[in-house]
Amino acid sequence: MVTAETLRENFVELLKQIDTDIVLNGSLYNSFSLLLIFVLALCGLFISRLMLNSVVTRWVLKSKTHWDDALHSHGFFNRLIHLAPALIIFASTHVLLTTDSLLYTVLLKCSLLYLMTVAALSMSALLNTFEDWYNSTPFAAQASITGFVQVAKLVLFIVLMLLSVSLIVERSPLLLLSGLTAIAAVLLLIFRDTILGFVAGIQITANRLFTNGDWIQVDKFGVDGEIIELGLTNVKVRNWDNTISTIPTYSLTNEAIKNWRGMQESGGRRIKRAVYIDIHSIHLFDENSLQEVAKIRFIADYIKSKIDELQRYHKDHSIDEGDLLNRRALTNIGTFRAYLEAYLNKHPKINQDMTLMVRQLPPNELGLPLEIYCFCRDKSWVAYEKVQADIFDHIMAMLPLFDLRAYQRDSHLAAMSGPASTSARASAEDAPDSVKD
Repeated sequence: MVTAETLRENFVELLKQIDTDIVLNGSLYNSFSLLLIFVLALCGLFISRLMLNSVVTRWVLKSKTHWDDALHSHGFFNRLIHLAPALIIFASTHVLLTTDSLLYTVLLKCSLLYLMTVAALSMSALLNTFEDWYNSTPFAAQASITGFVQVAKLVLFIVLMLLSVSLIVERSPLLLLSGLTAIAAVLLLIFRDTILGFVAGIQITANRLFTNGDWIQVDKFGVDGEIIELGLTNVKVRNWDNTISTIPTYSLTNEAIKNWRGMQESGGRRIKRAVYIDIHSIHLFDENSLQEVAKIRFIADYIKSKIDELQRYHKDHSIDEGDLLNRRALTNIGTFRAYLEAYLNKHPKINQDMTLMVRQLPPNELGLPLEIYCFCRDKSWVAYEKVQADIFDHIMAMLPLFDLRAYQRDSHLAAMSGPASTSARASAEDAPDSVKD
């Protein structure tokens, strides 16, 4: 039976062919042993990676199940292949080195640290896979497990850290844990911001909440700009006025923050603005006005179809076209809304694949809000503002063609009081001088 002692003796005899002065546990012997161990570990890693690429990956791609695909996408197999070099280092250390050697102790601890790290990373990949599977089920809409998974990962890496430290200092993990609890209050007091920032950093990284280059808006701190540095304790933001703001990292997880990344990664930037229509300018179209509006090419087909629809309705219900009380007619506000929808549908800088509508909001003391809701293709601020301004310039200019007025407090009051004021002024001018006085 071949034992570790026999293998060591054979290895010594082999090395004596190079140098006769080589002895077991000598410096030259340890050097060759260390070299051989690392060569074997690299060979094991190479073979494992080759098997992963040629066998495991092909099997995953051909399999009809989704579990293996999720494991592969989260890097479970890539992390698992590191078990081979770790086990090779562990086994060859027992074979080539004796227990009284310092190199034996160092390599044994390194191999165990390697194994524990690989195991922890593999477990983290399993947790990610389980979370993805859960999120694909109907239960995810009712209760999220993201927080629980994050806590499990945190506990996993805390355990890894405790075991690693206990292995290095050769003390019981329970003893280290009791020591940490004794100084926990002092550590929290001294390193409060650092600990909070570290925990927040884990949450931000795990959930991809924020990253450098994100446009964020934090009203509490007056921050509105781009993240330029995401540190452990502080986050630097360059505001749009080129000032630099610094906020605590943990505030990114416990404050109400608007992140515009979703808009930047989407197909457009939202335009959501209303123009207030003077309610007194809303009325039914007469035939002459309707014929004038029908000349606008965007809504020519719409008006024609509406006229045909109304004529059929009047014919079916025996309603005379001159019957103002019972007949149906188009309104200028409804026709204008249809025109705006057609105009936006033809606009080259509006994304037609995203939500597009022109809607009425509840009327208020300022009139009837007519809201434009669409998405600009160009998401840069300057270009976006130009497109939005051009649209509303056009809206304001087209209002008189539909016999509509935008609400404006001064002009509205003047329009309402114009005839009365004129009569009052005329009466005053015709009155005797004694009355004027």
